[in-house]
Amino acid sequence: MDGDFLDLLLRDAPAAEYDGPAERARRAGASTATLAELDRAKTLALRLRTRLDAHRRRENELTALFQTAGDLAGLRDLDAVLHAIVRRARRLLGTDVAYLTLEDPARGDTYMRVTDGSVAATFQHLRLPMGAGLGGLVAQTASPYRSPNYLSDPQFAHTREIDTGVGDEGLVAILGVPLRLGPRVIGVLFAADRRERQFGQDEVALLGSLADHAAIAIDNARMLTETRAALADLDEANRLGRARAAATERAATAHDRLTALVLRGGDLDDLAAAVAEVLSGALAVLDADGAPIAGAPLLFNKSTVEQLNNALVEQSNKSTIEQSDHFAKINNLVARSRETGRSVHSGQYWVASVAAGPEHLGALVLRADAPLDEADQRTLERAALVTALLLLFRRSAADAQARIGGDLLTDILLAPTRDPAGLRDRARRFGIDLARRYVVLVVDRPDSALPTRRPAALTTRYEGADVLLVPGSDPGATARTVAAELRHSSTVAGAGPAVGPAAIAAAYREGRRCLSAALALGRRGTGVAMADLGFLGVVLGEHRDLDGYVTATLGPLLEYDAARGARLVETLRAYFAAGRSPSRARHALHVHPNTVHQRLDRITQLLGTDWQTPARALELELALTLHQSRT
Repeated sequence: MDGDFLDLLLRDAPAAEYDGPAERARRAGASTATLAELDRAKTLALRLRTRLDAHRRRENELTALFQTAGDLAGLRDLDAVLHAIVRRARRLLGTDVAYLTLEDPARGDTYMRVTDGSVAATFQHLRLPMGAGLGGLVAQTASPYRSPNYLSDPQFAHTREIDTGVGDEGLVAILGVPLRLGPRVIGVLFAADRRERQFGQDEVALLGSLADHAAIAIDNARMLTETRAALADLDEANRLGRARAAATERAATAHDRLTALVLRGGDLDDLAAAVAEVLSGALAVLDADGAPIAGAPLLFNKSTVEQLNNALVEQSNKSTIEQSDHFAKINNLVARSRETGRSVHSGQYWVASVAAGPEHLGALVLRADAPLDEADQRTLERAALVTALLLLFRRSAADAQARIGGDLLTDILLAPTRDPAGLRDRARRFGIDLARRYVVLVVDRPDSALPTRRPAALTTRYEGADVLLVPGSDPGATARTVAAELRHSSTVAGAGPAVGPAAIAAAYREGRRCLSAALALGRRGTGVAMADLGFLGVVLGEHRDLDGYVTATLGPLLEYDAARGARLVETLRAYFAAGRSPSRARHALHVHPNTVHQRLDRITQLLGTDWQTPARALELELALTLHQSRT
C-alpha cells in the first residue's frame, strides 16, 4: 500500500486522492491494524507533500532572486529590471496585480513607476500624496504592511484619488513592503489581489527580498548615471583643455609670425596668408571703401562699392546680384565691428575692423573652415592691429615717395629742358621710364582728397591743380576713367600721349588749357581731352590735328560721297554760303530744288537732327573751310 502513496507523490496528485488507498482497503475488508497503518502512511505522505511544495516554492523564489541578481549584475536598462522584479513578484505570490511606486522629491509626492497585471488607466497613472494610503504608512514606518481588505482598513489615511484608483482596478487585498536605501525609504513594492486574502509571513519576506533588489537596481542606476555624467564632464573638461591648449598654441604661433612679419617688412598678402593658415580659412583685407586689396578674393569680383551697387541696380544677372548681396552683408559686419571694437561674425564669416584711433582704415574678412573660439577671435583682432600698422607704414612710405615723386614731376613741368638727363635718372630711381608714352591729367577738385586707384607714375600739386602722370596713350579715355573714380564732382583734363620731359611739360600746358575750356563750357565733373572740345580743341591744342578734326566732323559725309559719288559736302558748303537758303543754294549748284532738299535730308540722316544748331553749325563751317583749304 505504501507504494500507492509514493505513486501519488510522484504524480503530484491532489490531496483528496490520498484517501483512496484506505478506502479501497476498507472495501476489501482489511483489518483495523491495516487501516490504522494506512492512515499513518497517508498522514506522512501529506506531510511530505506539503514539505515538497514548500521546497518547490522556495526553489522558485530562489531562482527568481537569482535571476533578479543577474539582471542587476548586467544592468543596462533600469525600466527593464524594475518590470522584471514586479512581474516576478506577481507570479511568485500568485496575485492579480503587482506594482511599484517611487518618491518624487521635485513634486513632493509619489508616483506609479511600474505595474504588472493592471487594467485601469487611472490606477496606472496614479500619484499619491506623501503619507497617504497603505504605501504612505509603509514609507513612514519603513515596515511592511498587509491588508486583507484595503477599502475597509482604518489603519492608514484614505484619499479620494487613491481609493478611486484602487476601486477602478478592483483591488481588495494589498501587501506593501518598503524600498530602502540605508535608512531612507525611496518607494514601495506592492502585491495585490481582487479578493480578500491573508498574506503569509513567507510572502512578506519574499516580497521584501524583491524590494531590496529593486532598491539596489535603482541605486545602481543612479550611481551609473552619476558615473556616466562624471565621465562625460571629465571628457568635456579634457576636450576643453585640449582645445584651449591648441588655441593657445595657435595664438602663440600667430603672435610669433605676425611679429616676424612686421620686423622683416612683410606686406598685407603675407599677413593674410599667415592668419589664414593659423585660423584655417581664407582671409581678405579690405580697404576703407570695402574693396579687397590683399589676400583671398572670397566671393568678391568687383573692385568698389559703387560698381557693386550699380551692378545690383542694373540686375545684369543672378550671380552679380548674389555677389552684391554678399558685399552688403560684409559691409554690415564691418559696421558692427567698428561699433563694438571687436570681431563679429555671421555664419562662417568673421570680420575685424581695422582702425587707427578714430580713423577707419579697412577690415579683415575671414571665411573660417570651423567656428572660432575666444582665443582665435583675439588672434583675428590682433591681426587687425598689425594690419593697421602695416597700412600706416605703407601710407607713410607712399607719402614720402609721393613727396619726392611730386618734386620730380614739378621739376619736369617747371624746367623740362634744364637737365633732361638728370630728370631721366631721377625717374629711373622710381622705376619710371620717361621714354615710354604717358598721359598727363590735370584735375580740378572741390575737396582736399584725391582718392583714385589709377596707378599714377607721379603725382604733384602744381599751379593750384593736381597733376598726374599716368602710363597710357588715350588721354580722353584715361581722363573719363579717373573722373568716374573720383566721384566728387572733380573735372579731369587729359593730354598727350607724351614721351620725354619736354613733351610732358607741353602736354601739361595743353591739359591746363583743356581744363579751363571744360570749366568755361560748364562740363564740370567730367573727364575730357582736346579732341572732345571740337573746334576749341583745334584752336587751343598744342598739336593741331586739322585732318583729324575734319574727319571727326565731316566723316560720314566724306565717306558717303566717296562711296556713291554724291555731292553732299559741296551741297552743305553751298547751303551755308547761301545763308541756309535751299532756293539760292540750288542756283549755285545748278540743280533742281527737290534735289537740294533730298540732299539736305540725307545730311540730316548722316549727321543727326542737331547739325543746324548754332554750335554744331559753327563746327561744320570750320571743318568745311579747313577741308576746302586742304584739297
